[in-house]
Amino acid sequence: MTERRRLGDFGERLARHRLEAEGCTIVATNVRMKAGEIDIVATDEDDLVFVEVRTRRAQPGLAAESLDDRKLARMWECAMQYCTSKSKDPERIRIDAVAVDLDRGGKVLAVTHFKALEIPELDE
Repeated sequence: MTERRRLGDFGERLARHRLEAEGCTIVATNVRMKAGEIDIVATDEDDLVFVEVRTRRAQPGLAAESLDDRKLARMWECAMQYCTSKSKDPERIRIDAVAVDLDRGGKVLAVTHFKALEIPELDE
């Protein structure tokens, strides 16, 4: 297992704990769809939540900054594919992100949950 994969797995574990502490129920993790991978699928009351986890070692804030418009658009596409494959109502979905910031030594500096991200329209 690569260092990058270990870092990602660690961040995803922290994200799952944060989501559960906030009352979410984890439905699935690392779900592969044609458009890409969904890190975490959860429920939050009546909402089906698709969560991208970003983990970075460096200065605080870098994990959240690594989530760009293309990634958000790809997450939306994955969410739509998931809803179709599982016969879920796409009107009740939400795209979230959990940013995990670590210092250079691996100490957790912050775990931040961003809810209901706006999905940009890309010109392609």
